[in-house]
Amino acid sequence: MGWIDEITDAEAQGPLRQIYDLVKAQRGKVARILSVHSLDPSALQHHLDLYMHLMFSSGPLSRREREAIAVTVSSANGCAYCVAHHLEALKRYEKNESVLAAVRDAPEQLVTPRLRAMLLYARQLTLAPATMDKAQVAALRTDGLADRDILRINLITAYFNFVNRIALGLGVEADAEEVAGYHV
Repeated sequence: MGWIDEITDAEAQGPLRQIYDLVKAQRGKVARILSVHSLDPSALQHHLDLYMHLMFSSGPLSRREREAIAVTVSSANGCAYCVAHHLEALKRYEKNESVLAAVRDAPEQLVTPRLRAMLLYARQLTLAPATMDKAQVAALRTDGLADRDILRINLITAYFNFVNRIALGLGVEADAEEVAGYHV
């Protein structure tokens, strides 16, 4: 639980009950970052729709790349909750511990040009958004990313900046039990 009142799974009724049941059917359980929205089920549904589209729909970027962006942005923001969740998800696609550490802490050390370029863009947009210009997009194109890819990188980066602020601003925390046991 966070720092505000939340409606638990056992207490949920109406639209919130329907959302919780759908989330549990899809993911196995309701994450704390979702239950912190429980006082506003409509906002929760819109949040969930955006998350599912950006992270799970077909389209540009692999799941590995999407999760890597989530980890890099969340690490840059100091959001332990999202780092824990998305590093756990990334481990399904990336087994190399040095790559996982670089994604989290030092994307400039990545050997793969495409992933390095994506994560450096995401980190700069997170830490210094006013410094962004055409050069960052041109660098992504140089590493083989199409405009459709670049849009998705930008959207995922913006989404995780949004979610990190929800987690940090409302005291949403992750422990081992919270992070484990989700369906892919």
